[in-house]
Amino acid sequence: MPISQIAFGSPAEFGQADTLKAALAEFISVLIFVFAGEGSGMAFNKLTDDGSTTPAGLVAAALAHAFALFVAVAIGANISGGHVNPAVTFGAFLGGHITLIRGILYWIAQLLGSVVACLLLKFSTGGLTTSAFSLSSDVTVWNAVVFEIVMTFGLVYTVYATAVDPKKGNIGIIAPIAIGFIVGANILVGGAFDGASMNPAVSFGPAVVSWSWDNHWVYWVGPLIGSGIAALIYELIFISPNTHEPLPSTDF
Repeated sequence: MPISQIAFGSPAEFGQADTLKAALAEFISVLIFVFAGEGSGMAFNKLTDDGSTTPAGLVAAALAHAFALFVAVAIGANISGGHVNPAVTFGAFLGGHITLIRGILYWIAQLLGSVVACLLLKFSTGGLTTSAFSLSSDVTVWNAVVFEIVMTFGLVYTVYATAVDPKKGNIGIIAPIAIGFIVGANILVGGAFDGASMNPAVSFGPAVVSWSWDNHWVYWVGPLIGSGIAALIYELIFISPNTHEPLPSTDF
């Protein structure tokens, strides 16, 4: 049972070199991911003079996020596991693959990486707005929560199937691209409705820099619920307890 595998960890982890290196890797990966993803949206707004989102713009956003996440996961995989997302870290914690202490450090690093990426974007674009995630006019907060739950479920389930499962074998080689693909596909589905975050850090950075917090809670509640459901289902049904990897794990 995942609940029996959950571990708090030791406070000493806060000062351990490998933990700090892993947190730094998460910071860098999220910075790269958010800079490319948020930056693609800012570039679209500049090219269209802040015009309405078009199908071409949605496709461009999906591709930018898919490509950038593929790279961000790949470059962090051997150091931190390449979470690049507080929701993924939460799912890993529920499954017993990371301690609470390490997870907290990951969250801090991920959120800081997003904020720094948005600050760099604001400066390098001459003060253009880093638009916070928002709901379309005909979308309620509960519509958006369900969207985020389902999309993040798909993301974290993909992470478990291709990167976490000890039986993954050679499929682990394609984990970064599979993770990037599911995020890109979900943006094509949900982007027009609530922005398709699936990642609290991705939503947090723009919200801080633009200081816009309308319905921000949606982009935490939905992804964390979706992640928890995916992690528990995969752990309980598909991962055998006797093949569970020891804590703390940085190899996914």
